[in-house]
Amino acid sequence: MSDNYDVIVVGAGYSGLSAARLLKDAGRNVLVLEARDRVGGRVHTRHLENGQYVDLGAQWIGPTQNRMYEMLKEFGISAFKTHDQGKTILHWSGRTKTYKGLIPPLPLPALLSLNNAIKKMNRLSRMIDPACPWNAGKAAYWDTITLQAWMDRQMMNSKARALFSLAAQAIFAAHPAEISMLFALYYTRSGVDFENLMNIRNGAQDERILGGADLPAKKMAEILGTNIRLSMPVESVQQDDNEATITAGGHVFNARKIIFAIPPPMFSKIRFNSPVSAERKQLWQRMPMGAVWKCYAIYPAPFWRKKGLNGVVASDSGYTRVVFDNSPYNSSRGILMGFVLADEARAFSRLNEAERKEAILGSFAKYYGEEALRPLQYIDQTWVEEEWSQGCYTAFMAPHTMTSLGKLLRVPEGHFHFAGTETAEEWNGYMEGAVRAGEREARKLIELLGGR
Repeated sequence: MSDNYDVIVVGAGYSGLSAARLLKDAGRNVLVLEARDRVGGRVHTRHLENGQYVDLGAQWIGPTQNRMYEMLKEFGISAFKTHDQGKTILHWSGRTKTYKGLIPPLPLPALLSLNNAIKKMNRLSRMIDPACPWNAGKAAYWDTITLQAWMDRQMMNSKARALFSLAAQAIFAAHPAEISMLFALYYTRSGVDFENLMNIRNGAQDERILGGADLPAKKMAEILGTNIRLSMPVESVQQDDNEATITAGGHVFNARKIIFAIPPPMFSKIRFNSPVSAERKQLWQRMPMGAVWKCYAIYPAPFWRKKGLNGVVASDSGYTRVVFDNSPYNSSRGILMGFVLADEARAFSRLNEAERKEAILGSFAKYYGEEALRPLQYIDQTWVEEEWSQGCYTAFMAPHTMTSLGKLLRVPEGHFHFAGTETAEEWNGYMEGAVRAGEREARKLIELLGGR
């Protein structure tokens, strides 16, 4: 059995759906193949009883993420502010302090060191052109060192260095020792600056989508209708001078062009029956995913707010060291969400469900009091073990990857085109970046193939 299309899009996350929708609007015959039994990719909302829900994947949007806001407006979907009223908790060296603002209360040397490092990170990132970060004047040097190495040289104060490391792990879902400094600067520049990536108010965590973060994806899927086929993992692809061919679920599909909108590690699951350049294969192999769990505790009400707390935590101990208030817009439940990141995420994966619950609630109790031990429900989600992502939030680059192979990120190879948030110039790693990357490749093909 064979079907013919103008374009086949592999992956029904925000990037693939955005590409397919634009192509369909231009009058092209398009098909989306998705391995999962749902759309959304690394964005997944789990609906609970009484109308409650939790976002198990990506969830936040903020200023300058214009395509996401335009999409919400188009579909009549609202966004609401992430709760940040009250004091933040700093649990460090066994002691708990509360504070207001972005920078925690630190001894003056640590405060100065941390502030200077953040400002320097911002200043260096402004030297990066996200379209071609490998062309920056110091790109070759920055790509020889890790973010950790830069931190070690920049910050002599150990407490400042530890807090900066915690912020970096929350941003990248990876340890600074894993990440190229050049990639860190590129990612920072794509998301405005380091403070913006850290911030709630007017930052990357500014708002959440009412009804769940995958609601716009579902709306796009409704428009695409039968142009999407779920539970269809791609098994093999090949191309010749005239067209490309995909085998998936026992079907053979032919297309003039293919857009791959999947995380880099997923390419290892696809057999390429016609050659793909060795450099491109090396690039995919050298872009591992971040490691993260999201852990939710659901309570009758956000009890911490009565204590004057905003629910946000930064800590140097336990599995979950970064926590947010994820309660619904109307406060009908109290929901705490703790990230388990990088090395802790990998260790957390060795625990069973009961052990994970005990560990997370124990940490919440340290931060908020004994009431945190009695949730109505506990839910966690690993993206490290998720078959069709193998990690989250996004793929990153280790040293000497960006300068040696990064130029291939957005370059087509024959009939193969590449989208996904990892290829985005703006808001790389975010839903916004995914949408922009998908639409970028769709516009290329509309111009190439013709269309409205």
